Amino acid sequence: MSEPALALSGVKKGYGAGAQRIEVLRGVTLAVAAGEIVALVAPSGAGKSTLLQIAGLLDRADAGGVAIGGRDAAGLDEAGRTALRRSGIGFVYQFHHLLPEFSAVENVAMPQWAAGTARPAAEARARALLESVGLGHRVGHRPAELSGGEQQRVAVARALANRPALILADEPTGNLDPETAERVFAVLLGVVREEGAGALIATHNPDLAARMDRVVRLRDGLAL
Repeated sequence: MSEPALALSGVKKGYGAGAQRIEVLRGVTLAVAAGEIVALVAPSGAGKSTLLQIAGLLDRADAGGVAIGGRDAAGLDEAGRTALRRSGIGFVYQFHHLLPEFSAVENVAMPQWAAGTARPAAEARARALLESVGLGHRVGHRPAELSGGEQQRVAVARALANRPALILADEPTGNLDPETAERVFAVLLGVVREEGAGALIATHNPDLAARMDRVVRLRDGLAL
């Protein structure tokens, strides 16, 4: 049996001190299996972004454990966390965050270059991913030459560039009109399943959440 793509155990996180302290996460335990797509649903201010930041090793929990693809992050220094984040996690945000001066294929190849992959192999992988998200004909275009939906599909391809165990997505279609959001979401589901990654996808859209394998609700600092 393969290790979970993500395992959170008793994760706690709060901000402030004394009477002003706010406990955002009160002991979240959650596992996402390899190949499983999980919706994370919570009202604004419930700690959804905080949870994703901790799961993505961008922030540290006050207590509890985080493991990515079976690799425990607890004892890692910042360099080790960065290396694990780079190799083990792909991120898709509400805004695409593509680099405007680079083409689609270069944007998708860039995480691979950062990880030490040779340029020919990185660009071949980037082209294959862009083909899989329906943009094989747009590989040489810069972000400004792409529609909003196309830009977000490039961001999806970029998230998968290093074959991560885990994909984290924070409202990945929240900045798109409903029709475009539907197309991008279908592409995201398809390519994540094809790659065999586990995915935790935060969304406010109940229709999109219902199409995932499982829905986790964040309430009162706990995952339900």
